[in-house]
Amino acid sequence: MSSSGQKQALNALVFFFREALKKDLGALGDFVRAKRKHPRIPVVLSREELNRLFDVLPGTYRLMAELQYGSGLRITELLELRVQSLDLARGRLLVRGGKGDKDRATVLSQKLVSPLHAHLGRLRDLFAQDRASNIPGVWLPLNVERKYPNAGVQWPWQWVFPMRELSRDRQTGIVRRHHVLDGTFQRVTKTAAEKAGIDKRVTPHVLRHSFATHMLESGVDLRALQDLLGHANVETTQIYTHVTVRPGLGARSPLDL
Repeated sequence: MSSSGQKQALNALVFFFREALKKDLGALGDFVRAKRKHPRIPVVLSREELNRLFDVLPGTYRLMAELQYGSGLRITELLELRVQSLDLARGRLLVRGGKGDKDRATVLSQKLVSPLHAHLGRLRDLFAQDRASNIPGVWLPLNVERKYPNAGVQWPWQWVFPMRELSRDRQTGIVRRHHVLDGTFQRVTKTAAEKAGIDKRVTPHVLRHSFATHMLESGVDLRALQDLLGHANVETTQIYTHVTVRPGLGARSPLDL
């Protein structure tokens, strides 16, 4: 099994013995630890392929894809964006509780400021309808809900990309408005890539890969890119140096010599 999967299983076992059984797991003895796999070279779209993809994405899904690419977001960070995460006046986007429960700020394309203003205007109307219908507030992390019990019905905490229909919360059974599901966005992106004639395996995460690669090609420092992506180690960011196109600096094929 993978190194991360083995660590997760081991941590779960230790937690079960200590917290549930109130016993010390003791020495585990000798066992083979899974080796950490080398990172794979990511799939990256050219700017021309990105434009073709965006052109065939319907409605709000285009804005979602452009925002993910323009800010280098993970899919969960995109779907879980709340209104207060958009700093349109200063041209930046705030990621709250990203991977590793870390906050960070990243860039926000000026081309998306006007579409986002229009999008938020439509959400205001939907928000007003939900409040008039006494729809329960959006889901909140437990620590936030305890500290601010009414935050779920306040505008700053609303999802930037909510579902059109209400859905039942599996944990609480509350019928409320959830954000767009990751499976839905993945399916729409895959269908759009096929329609655009892109001969690559395209997932939403490819948009994040493309952001990182194009930022490096435009001259952004590797350390600065690490901060924008929210990577814990610069080694993770370095994988994108293998797919950058830097004329005059890369090796040439012998056919071109």
